[in-house]
Order: sequence, then structure tokens, then C-alpha cells
Amino acid sequence: MRSASITRKTAETDISVRIDLDGTGSYDNRTGVGFFDHMLDQLARHSLIDMTIRAEGDLHIDDHHTVEDVGIALGQALTQALGDKRGITRYGACLLPMDDALVRTALDLSGRPYLVWNVDLPTAKIGTFDTELVREFFQALSTHGGITLHVDRLHGLNSHHIAEAAFKSVARALREAVQTDPRKADAVPSTKGAL
Repeated sequence: MRSASITRKTAETDISVRIDLDGTGSYDNRTGVGFFDHMLDQLARHSLIDMTIRAEGDLHIDDHHTVEDVGIALGQALTQALGDKRGITRYGACLLPMDDALVRTALDLSGRPYLVWNVDLPTAKIGTFDTELVREFFQALSTHGGITLHVDRLHGLNSHHIAEAAFKSVARALREAVQTDPRKADAVPSTKGAL
């Protein structure tokens, strides 16, 4: 079973994450941040990773701690579910259009976290959601998931479209990377023998 459950509790947030890498993309995400829930739903649906997330955070301050800490917990869950990464494809990429937006993602489940983020969002807010938190989420996911992650906005005028294209593009790349490679299902995809 390539699944994991993570609970993370701090003075700022109380988060639980449950994922199944071999799911169908079902989701039930409730963080108290409406736009973020919508983005997490896209991440689950397009990665085909079943995802249930519950978060209670200090939203009376702002959404930052909740969004970042969900990224941390989700990254930890991915790491746990992947185990020694035996049999995975490892790499994934996606060029995803959404109306005016075009976002490219390439990632490596290398165990070496690194984020390259070339995604300018033209507005400071999407509704009440701070757009700078999109990067904060992916930084936390990359760091705690051990993911080398490159995300580039190639086109886009509408912040909602750009952010959603980024989540969907990462999801599709992740879907490809976590797949089992039937020709190497018993091997770690590295000449080092470990990731």
C-alpha cells in the first residue's frame, strides 16, 4: 500500500493529511481557506492521488501558517507513501493550458528539495486569498517532499487561472512521477541504488 497518514500539531495549526498514491483522485479537503481548498481539490483530482486534509489554523491572523503547514504535512505524507521509491517513474512534466494561462512544470522525486518558481501572479489577492501563498505552499511541499520542482508561467493574465494552472500542472507531473514503471518495478530509479 502506497499510502500515508500524517498529523502535525503546532501552536499555530492542527493538521491531518491522508493520501493514497494509487487512488482515483478522490478528495475531501477542509482547511478553512476556500480558494486553497479548491486548489487542493485540483491537486488531488489531476494527480489521481486520493487526498483527505483537515486543517485548523490561526486564520484570525491570516492564512499563511495554514497554507504553509499543509504543504509541510502533505510533503511528509508523500515521502512516507513513496517509501524507498522502488519502482517509481521518478520524473514528471506537464505543460498545462487554462484559458489565458500556460504553466510548465518539471519535477524529480529525487530526495533533493529545490524549488525554481517563475510564476508571477498579477494581483495580490484572489478573493481574500493572498497570492504569495501559492509559492509558500509549493516551497513547503518541495522541501518536505524531497522534490526538485520547477514551475514556470509562460503566459497568463488572470491570477486565478495562473494559480489553478500551476496546481494542475504540478498535479499532472506528480501523477507521472509516482507511477510504477512496469519495466523496473523492483528497482530504485537511480544508479546510486537509493534516493
